[in-house]
Amino acid sequence: MYPNYKLKLVMKIRTIKPQNKVNVITLGCSKNLVDSEVLMTQLRGNGFAVTHESTKDDANIIIVNTCGFIDVAKQESIDTILQYADAKTNGNIDKLYVTGCLSQRYKSDLETEIPEVDGYFGTLDLPFLLEELGANYKHELIGERTMLTTPPHYAYLKISEGCNRTCSFCAIPLMRGKHISKPIEQLVLEAQNLVKNGVKEIMLIAQELTYYGLDIYRRRALPDLLRQLSDVRGLEWIRLHYAYPYDFPMEILDVINERPNICNYLDIPLQHVSNRVLKNMRRLITTEDTYRLVDAIRQRVPDIAIRTTMLIGFPGETDEDVEELAKFVRHARFERLGIFQYSHEENTSAYQMPDDVPADIKTERASYIMDIQQNISYELNQAKIGNTYRVLFDRRDGQHFVGRTEYDSPEVDNEVMVDARINKNFVRLGDFAQVRITDATEFDLHGEVVRP
Repeated sequence: MYPNYKLKLVMKIRTIKPQNKVNVITLGCSKNLVDSEVLMTQLRGNGFAVTHESTKDDANIIIVNTCGFIDVAKQESIDTILQYADAKTNGNIDKLYVTGCLSQRYKSDLETEIPEVDGYFGTLDLPFLLEELGANYKHELIGERTMLTTPPHYAYLKISEGCNRTCSFCAIPLMRGKHISKPIEQLVLEAQNLVKNGVKEIMLIAQELTYYGLDIYRRRALPDLLRQLSDVRGLEWIRLHYAYPYDFPMEILDVINERPNICNYLDIPLQHVSNRVLKNMRRLITTEDTYRLVDAIRQRVPDIAIRTTMLIGFPGETDEDVEELAKFVRHARFERLGIFQYSHEENTSAYQMPDDVPADIKTERASYIMDIQQNISYELNQAKIGNTYRVLFDRRDGQHFVGRTEYDSPEVDNEVMVDARINKNFVRLGDFAQVRITDATEFDLHGEVVRP
């Protein structure tokens, strides 16, 4: 009896299926990161073991959250899918799923070209993806994000989905749909939960922040949202990303001035300044409007740091247009400026225009504008030497603690470097400290902690 019993027990143990472990891979922007965090929170709530971009080979299910914004991003997404398709073919993983912008836009093509994938899901298909995995969409987890892809002291808060703009170069509405605002009470609850879990800084993100509320409140409600978020106890910094320049609600600037925990920071992608290019881009704003807007922002909030992006090489762009842009960049003296080179995206209205600026000219023009910006950044940073700033420390990198001022967003802006050997007793990651700037380069500040 005993040997047979032992054999049956061993057989029973061996037939128990190991717990599914999911590894989520995120490509693209911070909005995708939030989507991945919501997905992972739902999976954990259903009892799954979940990791994010783990380098260990211990997950049997892979979910790739893709980007489909421009050619480079699309290629990265495809390469990543193929990498895990090979892993599935070789028996290293059991299941492979793809979600996000690329599969929203090219689902049928991907299903034909990469059939190894077990399922393709769009940007709004989270309940269906969970169902495919044998999980339930838990409504009680709305407003909860227990799994962050960021360091635990900061998080992104997506206040809306989609976009109602018709910019001729942009494929985002094709992938994300029309603008849908989240209710203020839901966002406040989400912020409270994040703070309860240790978050000190929240970055508001959307395809267009300044449109917020028009669909559900019939008015621009970002100022109201900001006031309520700034009242969340323990929330030390609130940062604004992706405002739209046309019909910009100036009341936002008053709220920034009123509330000390709203950073003097504004990310407002302007894309260009030439009237002809702006018209063809369908940006609804003119050269003169753009100058007036930037000057008004600086007048209302003199200490503000403005981040913007410019799009170089749009169809029909001339050397004269680029010189006009260069003149504007010198005038505006942006604290942060990024450059995208135009990507000819199918199904956008600009796709009907000839992509007539050669790739090498796009690169040359982008370098020209960035050289101007680099000099501006150097001058602005040099002026900070000797000043003391409140710095939030994100990580340690070799012999330096690395942090940011209120004028800098993670991964895209300046960082403050502090010698870890000298300041080790006065810096804790995820905490604030007063730092006096002792040196500066074009894109980094160096300083020492002002001891308590």
